[in-house]
Amino acid sequence: MNEMNTLDIELLTGYFDNLGKEMLEKMLDLYSQQAPKYISAIDDAMATDSQGLWHEACHKMKGAAGSAGLCKVQQQLAFMEELDDKEIKQAHILKLQQLNEQGIAAFVQWLGSI
Repeated sequence: MNEMNTLDIELLTGYFDNLGKEMLEKMLDLYSQQAPKYISAIDDAMATDSQGLWHEACHKMKGAAGSAGLCKVQQQLAFMEELDDKEIKQAHILKLQQLNEQGIAAFVQWLGSI
């Protein structure tokens, strides 16, 4: 896995320099706890067929992923915000879950290397 494509290393290095490794670990833990809730909200919004709820749920997770330095997840969510076809949404939720797992794993790997 190429963490350079998955993570915003510049952002995370800035966090590390200013806040320290312990704070990064807490940030990752919080994001890891919240991500399933965000994905569930996205899935629920798709099920209710509410474009407004869909956009809001995607946007909320996009901000969290961006703050956590998960570039690929943030990019996926930016794309997903504008989707309106239910079948396409479902396929992209699955892709989001995979990218999210990869992003968290890359973050853990990066933390272990500093």
